[in-house]
Amino acid sequence: MSVNIGALLAKRALLSPGKEAVVCEGVRRTWVECNARANRLAHAMQKLGVKRGDTVGLLALNEAEFLDMYYGLGKIGAILVPVNYRLAAPEISYILNDCGAKVFIFGKEYAEIADTFRNDIPAKHFVAIMDSPPEWAKQYEALIQAESAEEPEAAPGGDDVITILYTSGTTGRPKGAMLTHTNFYTMSINFVTTFGWPGDTDMIALPLFHIGALAPLASGVYYGMRSVMLRSLDPKRFLELLGEEKVDVFGSVPALLMILKMVPDFEKYDWSSVKLIFVFGAPVPVSLLEEYAAAGIEVRNLYGLTESTGSGTVIDGEYSMAKVGSCGLPEFLVDAKVVDEDGNEVGPEELGEVVVRGETIMKGYWNKPEETAATIKDGWLHTGDVARRDADGFFYIMDRKKDMIISGGENIYPAEIEDVLSRHPKIAEVGVIGYEHEKWGEAVKAIVVLRPGETLTEDELMEWTKGKIGKFKMPKKVEFTDALPRTATGKILKRLLRDQFNK
Repeated sequence: MSVNIGALLAKRALLSPGKEAVVCEGVRRTWVECNARANRLAHAMQKLGVKRGDTVGLLALNEAEFLDMYYGLGKIGAILVPVNYRLAAPEISYILNDCGAKVFIFGKEYAEIADTFRNDIPAKHFVAIMDSPPEWAKQYEALIQAESAEEPEAAPGGDDVITILYTSGTTGRPKGAMLTHTNFYTMSINFVTTFGWPGDTDMIALPLFHIGALAPLASGVYYGMRSVMLRSLDPKRFLELLGEEKVDVFGSVPALLMILKMVPDFEKYDWSSVKLIFVFGAPVPVSLLEEYAAAGIEVRNLYGLTESTGSGTVIDGEYSMAKVGSCGLPEFLVDAKVVDEDGNEVGPEELGEVVVRGETIMKGYWNKPEETAATIKDGWLHTGDVARRDADGFFYIMDRKKDMIISGGENIYPAEIEDVLSRHPKIAEVGVIGYEHEKWGEAVKAIVVLRPGETLTEDELMEWTKGKIGKFKMPKKVEFTDALPRTATGKILKRLLRDQFNK
């Protein structure tokens, strides 16, 4: 079935024209208004030369305009590339060059940083979501309001890519996961067939460059579900909106649930409408499960990847306590198993790699055919995550993909940070590991070996690192040592590094 996601927005606008679709800090739009804006955006992009298969970069907080771009570009077969706004300028520039962005759209908070690299990226047109843009950029609202609200000629959809989400690379460079119209269509059907009716109002506080936020926003068109969005995380405002907008469901990472509990007078906020919380990125502490269960709120832990459009396994409230630490069973339209190095499925309680299969699996990595072939084999996505299954078939993730660090729900790959830190003239070698952090779950620690005769302090290295990588990736701790433990082939033994420096 060839489905165009943008065309589905037009159908939702026909069926639910006056129903509210999105609320974002003072902005309220119905489905028919959202569809008209998506059409105007599509026509505007076509006038700027954007065609089927072309990419449009976006650097912005969560804006109501995101719906214009996601659905509008989808209508004409173009590709939205939302960039992680926590990245440093060189990292953003790399992504925009890698995807070949033809147009670059940015929010008001990012005009200055965009100015630093605008001459170094392929985009010929710059569009600012702000009232008074810089002279080198077009004003977003004026650009789209000059166009017709009529439906553009729809592209096929189906296996066409609708968005590219960049994930941190294990070799120091991020990879662009190509997600298609079919991927998002299947993900949405998978969602409702696995979980049932999710409710009428969803809260989105996580950033939209993250599959955990984009997936529910993209699913809203299928259910006619309203999305209440925060431009950026404000825990107090989050709690206020739960009651004001009668939120039924929201997605979270464990760190967010803990941050919310730290808001003064937490217990006074109105949670009466909340029925379900989806948590991903890490296991949920038992104490949190118990607290939310006592309030009548079901917490479901998900395991999924950007490369699988967020789909994978899930555990429901019935088993969360009995199967503590488990990420549950495969979702309705997803197959998952644990395999050995030869791809053979292992038995209960045996360790192996998690592989998943289904129509939610990405098309591949943008411009990286070799890495795609190494990741998707015979239709199975090889996650690199080590896991076991118990006798009842429940999955337990035992080790993280290639020593990945998960900080506040964000995936951080040590190799990327090691690549940057190793460029410091006083550093001979460096190993990066995660350590337990009370607020973010995990944070980054750098273990540094200096060149002979050199001296360097933790503060000096942190100051040097600023602007070279995103703040959330910067080491929160630095320790110095004489040598790093390595294998016979020279690979750093991260397990021994963690044992030595995380006692």
